[in-house]
Amino acid sequence: MSETLPAQWARIRSRLRAEYGEAAYRSWLKPLTLSGTSDEVVQLTVPTRFMRDWVEAQYGERLLSLWTGENASIKNVDILLEGSAAAQLVESQAATMQAAAVTEARQADISAPLDPRFTFDNFIVGKPNELAFAAARRVAEAATVPFNPLFLYGGVGLGKTHLLHAIAWHIRKRTPERRVVYLSAEKFMYQFIRALRYKDTVAFKEQFRSVDVLMIDDVQFIAGKDNTQEEFFHTFNALVDQNHQVIISADKSPNDLEGMEDRMKSRLGWGLVADIHPTTYELRLGILQVKAEQLEAEIPPKVMEFLAHKITSNVRELEGALNRIVAYANLVGRSVSLEGTQEVLHDILRANDRRVTIEEIQKRVAEHYNIRQSEMYSSRRARAVARPRQVAMYLSKQLTSRSLPEIGRKFGGRDHTTVMHAVRKVEELRVTDNSFAEDIELLRRMLEG
Repeated sequence: MSETLPAQWARIRSRLRAEYGEAAYRSWLKPLTLSGTSDEVVQLTVPTRFMRDWVEAQYGERLLSLWTGENASIKNVDILLEGSAAAQLVESQAATMQAAAVTEARQADISAPLDPRFTFDNFIVGKPNELAFAAARRVAEAATVPFNPLFLYGGVGLGKTHLLHAIAWHIRKRTPERRVVYLSAEKFMYQFIRALRYKDTVAFKEQFRSVDVLMIDDVQFIAGKDNTQEEFFHTFNALVDQNHQVIISADKSPNDLEGMEDRMKSRLGWGLVADIHPTTYELRLGILQVKAEQLEAEIPPKVMEFLAHKITSNVRELEGALNRIVAYANLVGRSVSLEGTQEVLHDILRANDRRVTIEEIQKRVAEHYNIRQSEMYSSRRARAVARPRQVAMYLSKQLTSRSLPEIGRKFGGRDHTTVMHAVRKVEELRVTDNSFAEDIELLRRMLEG
């Protein structure tokens, strides 16, 4: 029988590689060495106690099944440590170190790279983002978990990813021994699908559930993807139960994430939910000033004010516009001017000029609720009129850069506190009334389209 063992083992190794994939085979199964048999038991050896325990737990049953298929006389498979008793003692003491090294290597593999520009020092704070910034800073500096999870949400280009990267940089600098993993929800799904494909889900779970800080960007990506959502749900619970920090970003609040299970929405709202609002004129101007200093560019105040007024969509577009005019000035050898800025950015400015107006919002909302547009400015308080008016005020706040007093004036000279009340009321109803929330989303899409 001993003459055929190496051939049998060679065939079994080929089967293991095909079944579990190259990565798992190379990490856990290739190091196995056939040492012989004893009383119908095959003996395999591994270099460390940690590896022995892992292989026994994850691959023991399959190894026995493959061996009995090759050789009916085999009744059991023993996985032993290499070397003498003394060597085994040394390996036992080193097991913890190897486990940490394996975990660290795997985490380095799954974590996305961090952008060195995205730090707390480079984040411009204003009224629209001050809560999100303060919460991010608190999480990064806290010795214990202050709230779990931290959920940041807001539109495209408002700074969610910047804050996540800033947290990661701060933690790695302040407490480098903590294991931090940052990745997009899309990459999380890719890693999970890959683990399923290569039948390596146990290693996948170990990767994500042993970190100290897990940050998932754009979690709305897994909405509607049931299997990935299920795995994320269990990962989330495991980390929270261990008091490990979870930080999430999305384009909407937890309750507004379509295609997300109710239990997942509930978990995401457990800790602190912080909204990053659209930028104000003052914040946009501050961002431009800091960006100009970083570029070491001479930008006339009138150009800065013009850009801050005209480009209101998001920070990314604003910074891109500034980069463009500085690059143009350098390439053609001209100083930055208002006229040159209008020429270089004509396409961006034209797109921003097409942004929705309060009058358009009033007209569209009135048509949707089958009331006269003049009711938007009237003093009538009947619910059939007051509710559409509140919706129009809410959408005016969300889709335009107008201030609350300006919006109030457009609605029959109403006070800014009336607009604030309307915004709060609509936000409450969106959470409690699905039909109402769908109406708001429909109106938003029609107006933005």
